[in-house]
Amino acid sequence: MRKNIIPTDIETKMNDNEFIISKTDLRGYITYANKTFLDICGYDKLELAGVNHNIIRHPDMPKVAFRYMWDLVKNGNDFFGFVKNLRKDGGYYWVFAYISPDFDEDNNIIGYTSIRRKPPQSAIDAVIKLYKELIDIEKDGKKENIDKAQEYLFDFVGSHNCSYDDLILKLQDD
Repeated sequence: MRKNIIPTDIETKMNDNEFIISKTDLRGYITYANKTFLDICGYDKLELAGVNHNIIRHPDMPKVAFRYMWDLVKNGNDFFGFVKNLRKDGGYYWVFAYISPDFDEDNNIIGYTSIRRKPPQSAIDAVIKLYKELIDIEKDGKKENIDKAQEYLFDFVGSHNCSYDDLILKLQDD
């Protein structure tokens, strides 16, 4: 279970050639975490085994980002996005996340795999302002405010005349 962790302004940066890999069950409980994940988040394997992946959710992340992610992967689609994660010591780290559903031989979703890498600083700079705006809209976390944040997010993407995936991948490639 997650303890109350007080976020700090201490950032841990991934190396360019590192990949964080984790797997979860259908409810988001961790079933696998690679050594890079353990090293960067500051937890050991026993602390993460069977714990919900949201143990590393940073309060600077808008709720709508996770709603959108879950909507995609629960319906069998992939998700790409930039995520600020919370370390055990209160520090943080940014990742470019790719999350995909895992299927059994009958094409049923049985879990999820997340592969994360270091994002470019330009992408982080671009999403920080957007995430703050989304959090302001979400306010108290009521469903109607998260709905408004989702509408704002889709309008923001639409203003760039592309799809969400195209925008995220463009930011990653810059």
